[in-house]
Amino acid sequence: MSESKDFLGKEPIGKLLLKLALPTVTAQIINMLYNIVDRIYIGHIPGTGEAALTGVGVCMPLIMIVTAFSAFAAYGGAPRASIFMGQGDNESAEKTLGNCFVIQFIISVLLTAALLIWNRDFLMAFGASENTIQYGVDYMNIYALGTIFVQMTLGMNAFITAQGFAKTGMLSVLIGAVANIILDPIFIFGFGMGVAGAAWATIISQALSCAWVLLFLLGKKTTLKLRVKNMALRSNVVLPALALGLSNFIMQASESIISICFNSSLQGYGGDIAVGAMTILTSVMQFAMLPLQGLGQGAQPIISYNYGARNPDRVKAAFKLLLKASLVYSTLLWALVMLFPQVFAAMFTNSQQLMEFTKNALRIYMACLLLFGIQVACQMTFTSLGNAKASILVAVMRKFILLIPLIYIMPMIFSSDKTMAVYMAEPVADFIAVSFTAVFFTFQFKKALRSMGGEDAKK
Repeated sequence: MSESKDFLGKEPIGKLLLKLALPTVTAQIINMLYNIVDRIYIGHIPGTGEAALTGVGVCMPLIMIVTAFSAFAAYGGAPRASIFMGQGDNESAEKTLGNCFVIQFIISVLLTAALLIWNRDFLMAFGASENTIQYGVDYMNIYALGTIFVQMTLGMNAFITAQGFAKTGMLSVLIGAVANIILDPIFIFGFGMGVAGAAWATIISQALSCAWVLLFLLGKKTTLKLRVKNMALRSNVVLPALALGLSNFIMQASESIISICFNSSLQGYGGDIAVGAMTILTSVMQFAMLPLQGLGQGAQPIISYNYGARNPDRVKAAFKLLLKASLVYSTLLWALVMLFPQVFAAMFTNSQQLMEFTKNALRIYMACLLLFGIQVACQMTFTSLGNAKASILVAVMRKFILLIPLIYIMPMIFSSDKTMAVYMAEPVADFIAVSFTAVFFTFQFKKALRSMGGEDAKK
């Protein structure tokens, strides 16, 4: 796996987290570019950029669902594989890999069919207007064909990182992102394909990443190998992986549901400009979410492996370092957004009207971003410890119990500006959710440490 088979259990935590988190954070930043570069180019198409950006923005709930399904099996299976490795049980780890691969393939086929058949109906329900629907349909008809590449790349790459091959995981994303950044302007502007060109660039790039990931898992360098004999589905392998991955699935899929709620509400109060601004707001939120998730993914093999090896001191040290790093990042990004919102808005549009509207909305929408490092660090640690119930609870609390109702309640409270009141639902939900998560995590983490034994675990 590295210079030592047990390096996850022996190397200094700071050095280890830097080694693993630097590539995973880089990968997520690259992935962020992957996700938003289409929108940046589309928003600057001469003449139709603003309408095209809004149309593609309405596709985001569907794209989020595709991404969420990639996390369903793999993001539960990968931590379980790390725990098995910590216990010295590589056979069970490989069975988990093989079963999750099959589940990803089945999900890919079903999603592709659903997107091709019903994408127009979905987009109209998600907030598209007659002015923007065709842009969304043009994009999704092509994007749907690459669903299997998205599923396999994101899902199977989690197993590469879980083994400690963080640099290889980073390269998986880098290959596709670089290809996408190169192909986008060629297809959109050079070939004059517009929105359809952006979609073709995306799926070709994802196919390249997918090939890299599968070749690695079938090759000689991997510790856990993808083998046909491990692809026969077993309930005792699949169900625990799905249960653990459910929290990540809820966390990501709920972004889609929330996007639908935001778009439908904003369309009623503010029209296309408010929906277009929401596309930019969610894109900027990815500047926060993806690097924070990258930090968590870097810490996951350390926490999972040492939890499996019953080493509470290293689990505790890894979490503390993850929390500090996450808080530093979320606070710095919050400060940049508060000070320079116009810079972030200008990345996605050259429309002065949309830029001015978005600048004000950004400060409201991301007002509690500085606390978000706590939420993500705790959520990712619950998953790393195999605590599916706790991970699901904190995900459901923030998204379903708090944010969705607040999207509709806030405009009733602040009726003078209902559009901005809708955006205000996000920071209010974040503040309450982070407070709940911090208290709940404190009790659950102490319980997990005690279950491993050791003097430090009793503190």
